[in-house]
Amino acid sequence: MKHTLISTGGLAVTLAAFALIGAGQPSTAEGPRFNDKGELLFPANYREWIFLSSGLGMNYGPLAAKAEDAPQFDNVFVTPAAYKSFLETGRWPDQTMLLIEVRSSETKGSINKAGHFQSGLVGIEAEVKDERRFSGKWAFFSLGPGEAAGRQRPATDSCYSCHAEHGAVDNTFVQFYPTLVSVAKQKGAWK
Repeated sequence: MKHTLISTGGLAVTLAAFALIGAGQPSTAEGPRFNDKGELLFPANYREWIFLSSGLGMNYGPLAAKAEDAPQFDNVFVTPAAYKSFLETGRWPDQTMLLIEVRSSETKGSINKAGHFQSGLVGIEAEVKDERRFSGKWAFFSLGPGEAAGRQRPATDSCYSCHAEHGAVDNTFVQFYPTLVSVAKQKGAWK
């Protein structure tokens, strides 16, 4: 019987090498997943991601038209690995996924006397960076409440041109994520 021994030092070097290979890239468990129709699968754990910002009454995107009398909230989340990579480089790595959760607002409820608070889910929009899948590197998806997957918005949709023209960093509206503005500027990624 033949035995192979690996020294503790050799094992540590091997493990460190594997760790470096994946550094700066989101794990596949966090990255975007698609079904056989090319639809983006809904990430059920997105509320465990990094919360970037919330806006009230911002009027852009397809769901903005659904706002009735009260302004809507939009809550933006990004996968933890993409966030960590952004902090290191000021740019979003391939396989980044940002989700915008759009919620209606209310003013009357419980003890509230003024202002707005979030209420029902209106819809979810996603921006996904996948350099091999999309010719423009980024694509946009809409997911309705309770939908398991969302279809890609057509390339002619205004999301694409608006983000390309107005996105502060790599096709994204980092200008609305106050904790990332200084990072992007410091790393030279600000447009």
